[in-house]
Amino acid sequence: MTDHAAIHIDRLVRRYGHTDAVNGLTLEVKPGRCYGFFGRNGAGKTTTIKCLLNLLRPTSGTVRVFGLDPRKAEVAVKSRIAYVPDYVAFYPWMTVRQTLDYFAAFRARWNRATESALLERFRLDPRQNTTHLSKGQRTQLALITAICAEPELLVLDEPTAGLDPIVRREFIEAVIGAYQEGDPGRRTVFVSTHLIAEFEGLIDEFTIIEDGRAVLSADADRARDRYQKVYARFAAPLRGTLDLGAARVLKQNGREIEVLAEGDAERVVERLKTRSPEVVKTESLTLEEIFVAALQPARGSAALA
Repeated sequence: MTDHAAIHIDRLVRRYGHTDAVNGLTLEVKPGRCYGFFGRNGAGKTTTIKCLLNLLRPTSGTVRVFGLDPRKAEVAVKSRIAYVPDYVAFYPWMTVRQTLDYFAAFRARWNRATESALLERFRLDPRQNTTHLSKGQRTQLALITAICAEPELLVLDEPTAGLDPIVRREFIEAVIGAYQEGDPGRRTVFVSTHLIAEFEGLIDEFTIIEDGRAVLSADADRARDRYQKVYARFAAPLRGTLDLGAARVLKQNGREIEVLAEGDAERVVERLKTRSPEVVKTESLTLEEIFVAALQPARGSAALA
C-alpha cells in the first residue's frame, strides 16, 4: 500500500448470502485526485463505498482510508471525509438553516463563506423546511453540508442525481473544481456516477467495475491514448473480409467504416490503408466511450458488403 493513499482497497469481497456484490476488488486513490468509480447499476459501486464508510463490514479483503481501518478508527476516518449518498434525507422538523447548523456542530471546520455562496447559487431558502424540498434541492443541501466542512476526502455516490442539467453542470465544474483548488494536492474526490460524460474534464483516474470486479483501472489521459477511434472512407463499398485483429467495428455504412482500436490504432490504420481509403483519421475516445468499450467484447474482423 502507498503510504499516502487516500483510499486503498485490496481484494475486497462483500457477500450477501451466495451473491458476491463485490468480488476481489483492488484499487488505490492518491491524494489530490478526482477518481471516477464507474459501473452499471448493481455492479457493486455503492456496496464498495459503504465498506469504505464502515456502513458494511467486508466479507474479506482490506479497506484503508488515509492508512486507517474504518472499522477500528471510525471517528478518525469520518472526521476527515464527507459523504453524499445517492439518496439523501434530513430531519423533517428542521429548516435548511437548522440543518446546516446541525451538520456544522459536528465539524472542526466549517466555511461560512462557502455556505453562503452555495445557498445563493442553488437558490435555497434557509427558512424553508426540509420536508418541502424537492429531490434535487435535497441533493443540493447535502452537497453544501459536505463541501463546507472542507474534508480531505469527498465521497460522492451519484451526486448529481435529481439535479437539472444547468445546475448539474455548474456544480460539477464550479463546485467540485473550487473544492479541490481550495487546497491543491490535499483534497481528494471519489465519485461514483453513471453520468460519466459530465465529469469528463475533472476525472484524473478511474476504475470500471462489472459484477463486483475491476474491469479496467487507468489514468484518464493514458486511457484516452490507449483507446482510439479510427474512421475511414473509401471510393467504393468494400467487399470481402477485412482483418482488423482485435479491433471492434463500431459502424459500417457503404463506403464508410468506424473502428475501435485498443492500443493498436497504428496497426488498424495500416490494414485499412491496404484498401486505399480516400480518408483515414483517428481520435481519442471519451471516458464514456471507454466505459462502453471496456464492457463489450472485441470482434476480430469486419464482414464487408
